[in-house]
Amino acid sequence: MAIGRRRPDPTPEPGHGSGISIGGNNIAPLQNVVGQNISRVYQAASADGTTDVDAVRALLIAFREDLDRNAAVLQHAEALRAMAGTVDGSLTAPAESTSTLRGIAQALPALVLGTVVQQSGEALAHAVSGLLS
Repeated sequence: MAIGRRRPDPTPEPGHGSGISIGGNNIAPLQNVVGQNISRVYQAASADGTTDVDAVRALLIAFREDLDRNAAVLQHAEALRAMAGTVDGSLTAPAESTSTLRGIAQALPALVLGTVVQQSGEALAHAVSGLLS
């Protein structure tokens, strides 16, 4: 029979009680995501901070699918479609369309903020920014 004090339970780490915790090295191409009810998660990353045209095209396809699926509830669906079309057309010569693509990358997050296409729109904007760097 052991006599003594019982070891206290370790206290949980801050930020890991509920919800979503995203951890890992933000510079690396991979991150760990732990949480509940995670759906439609889009992430594009590259170790050197640049993105290739194929990655942007893949995110553009996902963004357009989100737009088509949720067009009825989006206030700026036509403007978002036009931006997607401009990005698509600019991918053949991104160096010649730098200012246009940069403007879209800056405006897109504000237009999708709080909408059902926020994740795919922000991922596309981030990828376009990476393409320009």
